[in-house]
Amino acid sequence: MTDPIADMLARIKNALLARHKEVVIPHSKIKQAIAQILQNNDYIESFEIVKQKPQSALSIKLGYKNKWPKITGANRISKPGRRLYASVDRIPVTLNGYGITIISTSKGLLTDKEAKKQNVGGELLCQIW
Repeated sequence: MTDPIADMLARIKNALLARHKEVVIPHSKIKQAIAQILQNNDYIESFEIVKQKPQSALSIKLGYKNKWPKITGANRISKPGRRLYASVDRIPVTLNGYGITIISTSKGLLTDKEAKKQNVGGELLCQIW
């Protein structure tokens, strides 16, 4: 797999379209950090690490509001073949502030609002709305 973040976003979108309550994806630290940001911004209900052999997994409980998914779209910005970076004044706004942009910074993974507050730029990973 060349892009694990795109795979994670695709699995979440497919599970939401199929109205699943939970999705299981292979675990990594960056996927766990993205899941934590999604939980903090109320896009998912919860997540937990499931220890399995040979690789542990990340079990994500998806969020719904009135039977509609809380995540209506997700877009990968920076890809392995084309990395995109932005300084703090060039960080894009997702849907006029209704969505979030997840950025990999020197201070860890942050949302666009947190990165602007801490005055740091970085690699634009994905947008969630």
